[in-house]
Parts: sequence; structure tokens; C-alpha cells
Amino acid sequence: MDLKTDRALVPTKTAEKTSTKTGASENTPAFALKTAIQSAPVQARPDTLSPLERDSYTSTALAEVLDRAAHATLAKVTLGLSPASLMGAYFDWLIHLNSAPGKRLQLVEKAFRKALRLQRFAMTCALHSANNGDAMPCIEPLPQDTRFSAPEWQQFPFNIIYQSHLLAQQWWHVATTGVPGVSAQHERALEFAARQILDVFAPSNFVMTNPEVLAATQREMGQNFVRGFQNFMEDWDRAVSGRPPVGAEAFQPGEEVAVTPGKVVYRNRLMELIQYAPTTSEVRKEPVLIVPAWIMKYYILDLSPRNSLVKYLVDNGFTVFVISWKNPDPHDRDLGLDDYRTLGILSALDVISAIAPARQVHGVGYCLGGTLLAIAAAALARTPDSPFASLSFLAAQIDFEEPGELQLFIDESQLRFLEDMMWEQGFLDAKQMSGAFQMLRSNDLVWSRNMREYMLGDRAPMSDLMAWNADSTRLPYRMHSQYLRRLYLNNDLAEGRFDVDGEPVQISDVRVPLFCVSTQKDHVAPWRSVYKWNRLSDTDVTFVLGQGGHNTGIVATPDDPRSSYQIATRADNDLHISPDAWAAEVPRRKGSWWVEWVRWLGERSSGSGAPPPLGCPQKGLPPLTDAPGSYVHMK
Repeated sequence: MDLKTDRALVPTKTAEKTSTKTGASENTPAFALKTAIQSAPVQARPDTLSPLERDSYTSTALAEVLDRAAHATLAKVTLGLSPASLMGAYFDWLIHLNSAPGKRLQLVEKAFRKALRLQRFAMTCALHSANNGDAMPCIEPLPQDTRFSAPEWQQFPFNIIYQSHLLAQQWWHVATTGVPGVSAQHERALEFAARQILDVFAPSNFVMTNPEVLAATQREMGQNFVRGFQNFMEDWDRAVSGRPPVGAEAFQPGEEVAVTPGKVVYRNRLMELIQYAPTTSEVRKEPVLIVPAWIMKYYILDLSPRNSLVKYLVDNGFTVFVISWKNPDPHDRDLGLDDYRTLGILSALDVISAIAPARQVHGVGYCLGGTLLAIAAAALARTPDSPFASLSFLAAQIDFEEPGELQLFIDESQLRFLEDMMWEQGFLDAKQMSGAFQMLRSNDLVWSRNMREYMLGDRAPMSDLMAWNADSTRLPYRMHSQYLRRLYLNNDLAEGRFDVDGEPVQISDVRVPLFCVSTQKDHVAPWRSVYKWNRLSDTDVTFVLGQGGHNTGIVATPDDPRSSYQIATRADNDLHISPDAWAAEVPRRKGSWWVEWVRWLGERSSGSGAPPPLGCPQKGLPPLTDAPGSYVHMK
């Protein structure tokens, strides 16, 4: 790799101006038609065909453009959900339900029983109106459902209202699942859709059926609605103008977050490589390379100093490098997964080798960055000398057969719909992606928030993690299409069909020790899916199950008294056990898995020595700028 040539690919002000001028016209059907023709194989391009063939080709290309443009326009209304996919699931369920008299009879029986239970509960409440809270409820909310946990909900008639809603929710769950003949994908999609509709009409979302809001209104003489309206108008104004949420300005990268001292030592068109300054007189000989996901800004791992995993590693005597990905624009539409592997991980390894020669690296991958790191490591395992001393994967999947509720959005109809939407834009917009994640947890991320901020008039104080979550990124068209099709839809990596340089890679070829972290409430990379590292690897695997979700479980600081985790190591010749058996057998420990991880990395290092220099000017790698660099600021 020519480092000097790659470093010359830094965007200039002139290039940025050109991008601004041309960007407005690049999302038009005319530009799309031109792109379709130019990207066609040479033997099929219009300039190489006869007049008759040219007219036929242009007609076909125009038809494709019209289809894609229609889907892209519709996607803006449906938030990226394919109506055809949802309707297919609905009719699959409806037809099979109509041909299942036993299931229909069961639903009638359950409806009758639930009505009797609710009637008995209402009569008990009426007879003991002074002590409504003592009445045994018909049904308990799910552990994660906190909408009705306030004491006001136990008073008549609100206890009957919320109990009837939970009973209806339970009935619809039975109605949309277990119907003979319905495909698993359609069953999951319909059950999800029914839950979303019921959540919209939950009694907690309406003033007259929410006792918390009524009590606050009486107590504050309606001032909660005044504050709520102000909050709504402020949020609306920021959403329309593209500004960050209220309070996010207080957490700017390089000022309040991402402040661990370091230098950008390398930059190409896709990433900046940050090397952090040592804080100890000696460091472990093996540097740490962190590969974050490009669906998020890297500083989730370098938030405020008290929440920074990067700072924790540096303070414990490690030389740390982190990839900071560029936020793609329409010009990056054709960047694929292999570009992220070569321009990202392989380029970073070359730079580290120049700065700290003859040393192996502790590779660390987070989320999609971990999946990419696994692909790169499996490909590099073909070479005589692996650059890795160990590999750590934080909430990263390699088997996508059971990817959780994200699987609801993965079928051929849905993928084509998404591809057409991205094809017009050149990328998947951050708002479109965050909308899908919010739907997975609509109770917490949408309806409870709306009730709190717009009906009660209370704003939760902004935190560094919340501000980071609002600093979202885009995904290139080609990369995201490959990611969804090859990994989620086809599961090529786990099943040995994922090609790198013309040869399929095998995860079992990776023979260095692995440290795999998952979290109990992760809805992006469910822990049972992450646990499959144990089945697909032929090496020692240390598996950790922490608390929290996809982000909060990773940012599990040692000073947090609520943190706990389970950890166990499986040697390559040990028998495999199921994830549920593992969770039942392995004891839970108090504290943060960070401490355990640093100890694990230290045991797999070859000693300590003087820190390497920041950059390597004699090899064409002078420090370019202070951390966090420029790419992290791209909107």
C-alpha cells in the first residue's frame, strides 16, 4: 500500500464546494438513468448496441428507474417499510386462520375467559373502592413494560383500563402466533405490527385515560401542557432545521466528549486513524486496534472521561488506535464491504506496523465493526503470520440466522424496497435507520418519551450517551445492500459462502484467543446470537454476558454499582453447551467486565516497554491533527 498516495485523498475545500453544487441534482430520475446506463457492463451499454437494441435497452433502463423512483417516493411515507411485505404477511395469516377452525375456537374461548377475568377484577375493585391497590390484577405487565408502574394506575377506573389493554395485547399475541401454516417470517412481522398498533392506542398515550397526566394537570393547573407545547414546538423546529436535540450542543466531540488526547496519524477517503497519547511510562508491547461500526460515530467508546473505554485502556498501559469512519455522502454510494475491509482495517494494520514494527495487534470490533473484523481476520488467517495476538468482539454477530427483531425487516420484498430507497439517495439516511430502531422499542423510545415531554412537560436531562446517539451517520448504498443481503438474508458468513479475494472465508480458521461480549437486553445483536461464536470457532473463547442494552451494556464503567456480568472460557476442545444452560450455570459477578477484559488482554501480551511515537514522520506518517480529527464532525 502506498501510504503517501492514500493520504493525499483528503477532501479539500474545493471538492466540498463541488459536492454541494452537484448534490442537489444527483437525486433526480435523469441522473439515476444516466448512472444506470454508465454502470452497465461494457458489452451492454447503448453506445455499443445497434439502434434497435439501444432503444430496447434505454426503455428497460427507464422502466427500472421509474420502478425504483416510485418505491423511493413511497418509502418516504412508509418510513422504509415495504407495504407488499406487510400485506403478504397479513394475507398469509388471514388465509391460514380462516382454514384453522381449532385456532379460531381457541381465540373465542380465550376472549371469553379474559372477559370473565376482567369482569371479576372490576367487581372486586368496585367492592373495595377504597383499597383498589389491594385487588389482585388479572395480568402483570411484561418486565420491560413500565408504562403502568406508577401508583396512580392502581386506582379505579384506571386499573381496569390498563388491565383491559394488557389483556387485549395478550389476546392479539395469541391470535397472531401459532396459526398453522403461517411462515415464521410472516408470523414475526404480523405479531410486531399488531404490537405497534396496540402501542399507539395504549391508555398511557391519552390525557383522559392517563392518571399521571391528570394528576399533574390538577396539581400544576395545566402548566404541564404549556411546557409540553413548548417542548413540542422546539423539537419540531430542530427536526425541520436539522439541528440536534435540545442539550446535545453541550456535548461536542473534542470539547466535552472524545477528549482523550491523541493524534490523527493517517487519513484516507473512508477513515481517519487516531493514535492516543500514552499516560503510563511503559505500555504493553501489543497495540490495541478498535474497529467501531460505521452506523455510529466512534466516540461511543470515548465519551466523557469517566465513561471512556479508550481512556480506561490507555490508563491501564495500552497503546490504543481507533478508526474514525467518514460519514458517507452521495459520492460514496458505490463503497462496498470490501472497501471498508481494505481501506479501513487493512490500511490501519499497515499504519500500525509502520509505527510499531514487528508487533502483533489486539483487534477489537464493536457491532458491525466486529463482523467486519471477523471477516478480515478469517481472510488474514490464510497468510503464514497473523497480525493479531487476540481478538475481542463487543456485541458483534457472525451468525445472522437469529438476529432478533431486526429480522422483521429482512426479506426479499423489504430489501428491494430499501435498496430502491437507497439507490435514489445514494445512502441510507440516519433518520430512516434510527426510525427502524425506535420501532423496535417504541414504548421506551417513542410513546413513553412523548408522554413525559409533551404531556407531563418534563424533559430528561441530556447525557453524553444521549447526545452521541443523536449524532447519527449514513450508510452507503452498495455497502448496506451487501450487508443486508449477504449477512442478514443469506447468512453467507456463518455458512461459509462469504468470499474475500475470490475465496470463501471460514471463521474456524481464526485460531487466536477470542473475547466475546454480549448484553442481556441487546435488541440489535441478541446475546444468544452472539453466543454462536462458541459454536463457529475452533479456538479458546471467553464469553461475557453483561447487563444493559447494545450501547449501555458496553459502556459499563467500573464505578457503576449496578454493573454485573457472567464470564466463562471454553477451550477449543471443550464440549459445546446451549446458551440457556450456560446462563444458568455460570455465576454472576458484581462489577464491570472492563476490569476482566483488561486483565485478559494483559495475560495475552508479551510484556511491556517504552511507548511508540505518535505517528512516524520518517515513514510518511506525521501526525495530521489532534484527536478526535475531522471526520467525526461530518454531518
